[in-house]
Amino acid sequence: MAELPIAFMETTRRLMGEQRFEQYLHSFEEEAPVSIRLNPKKTATGEGQLAVSHQPVPWCRHGFYLESRPNFTFDPLFHAGCYYVQEASSMFLDEVLRQQPIANSRQLTVLDLCAAPGGKSTLLRSALPEDAVLYSNEPIHNRANILSENVQKWGYARHIVTNNYPRDYRKSKMKFDLILCDVPCSGEGMFRKDEATIREWSPQNVEKCWQLQREIVSDAWECLNAGGLFIYSTCTFNTKENEENIRWILDTYDAEVIQIDVRPEWNITGSLLPDFHEPVYRFIPGITRGEGLFMCVLRKKGADFPSALEKKSECSGKKSRVQSKNFCIMNAENEPTDYPQVALSYTQAMAYLRREALALSPDAPRGMVNVTFMGQVLGPAKNIGTRANNLYPKEWKIKTTHIPTEYAPILSLKD
Repeated sequence: MAELPIAFMETTRRLMGEQRFEQYLHSFEEEAPVSIRLNPKKTATGEGQLAVSHQPVPWCRHGFYLESRPNFTFDPLFHAGCYYVQEASSMFLDEVLRQQPIANSRQLTVLDLCAAPGGKSTLLRSALPEDAVLYSNEPIHNRANILSENVQKWGYARHIVTNNYPRDYRKSKMKFDLILCDVPCSGEGMFRKDEATIREWSPQNVEKCWQLQREIVSDAWECLNAGGLFIYSTCTFNTKENEENIRWILDTYDAEVIQIDVRPEWNITGSLLPDFHEPVYRFIPGITRGEGLFMCVLRKKGADFPSALEKKSECSGKKSRVQSKNFCIMNAENEPTDYPQVALSYTQAMAYLRREALALSPDAPRGMVNVTFMGQVLGPAKNIGTRANNLYPKEWKIKTTHIPTEYAPILSLKD
């Protein structure tokens, strides 16, 4: 078991109570669960689609637990965006969206303000109506590049990646019907999964985080349409970054908390702050099957949906409507160009993902083609006959030199 900071142990034991805290500590003696979420655009979710033993994640329509953790780097279908490796607790967002009528409204404009690496964003885009526009934002440039890669591989239209600070959105005057704020936090819920977060934790960092979170919420709230939904989440346990921030939102803004129906067997923990009884949802390792998550759903008062959608949002999905000078849109095109498709073997697919030149079959079309594996597009190549020039993005290439000779599939798809 990792050595946890003494200050964290003391405060978290008081917060959770003895029984919950002991269950949490026991989770460090177990393997963290591995879970994936299927891309409904590229896969079906029936029993026959998974080639490994699995259990459904109960609060996500397309989520599944795996019995063990494979090396996803060696699966071309992972790189094709057929599934996303996502921690199960974070998939609770799917249950939230399923229960909210607004999420099925037409012409929605949605913002994921702190979106990297893209797990909740790709879930949002899958769950939202086809005509919705989703802006996924990440202020840190290298993390925004990772977000852009994952969004493009997921492959949905009307999904735009931006590289801006929350204040840039406020200055742009853009308005949204639904905003997800998965704010930067002290990361207590990731201790079992990532030991680096243990080394970085301190009471001082907790203080910095809750103040930064309020700054982000202040900018985001100005971008929310009246009647819109505001989803606040962290991957930490303490009440300063969670319940106390929700209480601050209720005291500061014209907001109300929305209740989400959950099942007792999910073992989701509610508020741990005395005298605060609003519905919030805390996932604690050892109690729920996943890592640490806190989530609360709020509504901005002033209008009711669908009437709030009668007036179109200023966020039209076009760059020309952005009003802030420093506003950066990284990409707005996600779907592969409609080139002829050429199927690859597993060995060829892995060579393509390493950006090696390919020798295609003599009857393959000349010129631009999309190479595929098991019917899923991996990316473009230019077939000049003697070889095919590899056009897979340089920054996406697999750098490992050891490639398995046999393919151990996670999904069972027909080529």
